[in-house]
Amino acid sequence: MNKLNTIKMELATNPLEKLVKKHTIIAGPCSVENEEQIHEIAKQLSASNQVDILRGGIWKPRTRPNSFEGIGAPALPWLKSAGKAYNLPVATEIANSLHAEAALKAEIDILWLGARTVVNPFAVQEIADALEGTDIPVLVKNPVNPDLELWIGAIERLHKAGIENIMAIHRGFSATGNSQYRNIPKWDIPIELKRRIPGIKIIVDPSHIAGTRALIPSLSQKALDLDFDGLMIETHHNPDKALSDAKQQVTPEDFKGIIDNLTYRERKNEALNLDDLRETIDDLDKDILDLVIKRMQIVKDIANFKKNHNVTILQSGRWEKMLEDRIGYGEKNDLTEKFVYDFFKAIHAESINKQSKIMND
Repeated sequence: MNKLNTIKMELATNPLEKLVKKHTIIAGPCSVENEEQIHEIAKQLSASNQVDILRGGIWKPRTRPNSFEGIGAPALPWLKSAGKAYNLPVATEIANSLHAEAALKAEIDILWLGARTVVNPFAVQEIADALEGTDIPVLVKNPVNPDLELWIGAIERLHKAGIENIMAIHRGFSATGNSQYRNIPKWDIPIELKRRIPGIKIIVDPSHIAGTRALIPSLSQKALDLDFDGLMIETHHNPDKALSDAKQQVTPEDFKGIIDNLTYRERKNEALNLDDLRETIDDLDKDILDLVIKRMQIVKDIANFKKNHNVTILQSGRWEKMLEDRIGYGEKNDLTEKFVYDFFKAIHAESINKQSKIMND
């Protein structure tokens, strides 16, 4: 668990205030495939009057070789000219210092570091060194694995290089097993990032979380409901023919429908009197902690008994039976199986730690 500390970092109060509005909407193709393609997409997105920034992939790191890995530097002027034609700032992903230098030379307005790059501190530092002395806005995607410290570390490296216009992008995390998502959202991690770095803006990338266009509308609404600061949605004028990530791209028409149907909720609630309800929750939270403290005292008594009678700490049958009972009770009272499991798993882990300490003292 992360320590309850915060990072003091002087970020720009509104990193992209000259470029965007309250909720930042970024859209464009996964990859810039040719000059005509990016101009056509920019034209249609501009007509929607819903886009703040035009995105386009120039270099595309693929998992397997022989896949389409982007046009590369020759596509930079295509992206830039499409933005100029429709009065849109443009953004692209960079993965090393050569990319950074080429993007700066092409006068790309905004850069972002991808999930595969953020996982490598050496690559991040190389990019930070290449950008030192510039004031270009940089967006930092979360690493592929759910490691908040890596995410924060990448932001810190850029900040130490003098970059103040830093935002984050939440695109979900790789996970094994079956899931309806391409990348698991794990919303608690970007929420914790906001707590750790007060004031940082976080854009949500529902396209990469979803992996399929059908889930993008609900994920976009969830992002706004959780008070994130904008969306990055992959958009292509002919998604089924896209050379990369075809399944998660939407048409400009569908993009407009998604944005038009979003509900923007107020961050301030002066009109609502929630103080009494919140005070009740505060009191209940203290009651919960008091009960857990009492439970842990009994755990210590059990540990002393086990130590005196040379009994193992873990009693697997007892744990399985207890877990089954608690999950069943929780489900009868409108609590999900996952919540009850995670809750008692944490309590059980703390119980094991306390018993281990006593029995091995």
